[in-house]
Amino acid sequence: MNGTMKAAVMNKVGEIKLETLDIPTPKDDQVLVKIKHVGICGSDVHYFEHGRIGDFVVRDPIILGHESAGEVVEVGRNVKHLKVGDKVTLEPGYTCGKCEYCKTGRYNLCPDVVFMATPPYNGAFVEYVAYPADMAFKLPENMDTVEGALIEPLAVGLHAARTADAHIGQTAVVLGAGCIGLVTLMSLKAMGVSEVYVSDVIEKRLDKALECGASGVIRADKEDTVETINKLTNGQGADLVFETAGNKITTKQTVNLVKRGGKIVLVGMAPDATIDYDFISLISKEASISTVFRYRNLYPTGIKAVSSGLIPIRKIVTNFFKFEDTQYAMKYSIENARDMVKGVIEFD
Repeated sequence: MNGTMKAAVMNKVGEIKLETLDIPTPKDDQVLVKIKHVGICGSDVHYFEHGRIGDFVVRDPIILGHESAGEVVEVGRNVKHLKVGDKVTLEPGYTCGKCEYCKTGRYNLCPDVVFMATPPYNGAFVEYVAYPADMAFKLPENMDTVEGALIEPLAVGLHAARTADAHIGQTAVVLGAGCIGLVTLMSLKAMGVSEVYVSDVIEKRLDKALECGASGVIRADKEDTVETINKLTNGQGADLVFETAGNKITTKQTVNLVKRGGKIVLVGMAPDATIDYDFISLISKEASISTVFRYRNLYPTGIKAVSSGLIPIRKIVTNFFKFEDTQYAMKYSIENARDMVKGVIEFD
């Protein structure tokens, strides 16, 4: 397809402008996708506001956005499983396929991953994306591209729940009711965990947690999370504890919330590289602590869970923005963080 397209380019921190670029030509193993919806991730907002996340630093103009879905408008000559007109969601990282981690199925740990909207790679705040076809997943007829774009954060929640071996009969606590906290909650419920309690300091997010199936919520700035969970669990603590806020205080709380022999999963990434942690209590409980980094092999699972109605992923969305208003959407996400949970960019 020849012609030009609009792209929301961040040329400097805090400033995104629409620019005109050439529509990319898909390679033999790629598809050209007309983007329809892109979720606004916390990492997008962080790059926009600060220009870096840890060692990932924005040094050149970049296109943000990695939670995307759209329609196939052109296919490379080697692509057989997709056709023009298919709705797809794009898994935003593609890897080398040759290293130890790729060969053992843990491709999320590949050191040579190309990940959308992570410097120096561009993302999906753009009208057209040429992308490897094997990382473009077809959406069933009963799913739209809003839901398709949300498969990316859902995959994080599914990976967290799987890491904890979540199952029927357990009790869980999710610290943080942002997007990742909510998808972790819904993943746990889908896996049969009947009691899931969610803690946060923002009322609107806790209301959303109840809407998404939480058994109860805790306003952490008004009540003691540890004390409340101990009361709810008869002093035993929770089988599973998930830290999704990326907060130093809640990370340290996890050991006081987990049951003897229970499991802690760190999902959020705390800004402090070093945190004082009570490993003595962790050891005395013989509890385990795990971490997750993105996800792997979960897009098909996420799509099936949403298409079957098992996970009502659309419930996490609170705000929609037009593509041409991307600059406004990013600033709004920063200035109104307490009044929104998940924003989505809509393309015409």
